[in-house]
Amino acid sequence: MTYYKQLHPWCVIRILPNQQQLDIVEVPVVNDNCNVVARFRQRDDAEAYIQVLHNSNKDIKFLIIFDLQGVRKTSETDNLN
Repeated sequence: MTYYKQLHPWCVIRILPNQQQLDIVEVPVVNDNCNVVARFRQRDDAEAYIQVLHNSNKDIKFLIIFDLQGVRKTSETDNLN
């Protein structure tokens, strides 16, 4: 995960139409093949951006997720010291 992605964990993802929907049951995993539209440091910024996108095209649906890739658990950081 790049430094930029670590600093911008809030992702706006475009939801594909039903015929193109991946076999995802719960929460989509963010990777390089995902439809990430934009990344933000704060959730409020992501929500405002979704409102702008919704006003420009009401047919496309978007989702906000928090990308945890690259975030270490506290136990892992304790072992490094």
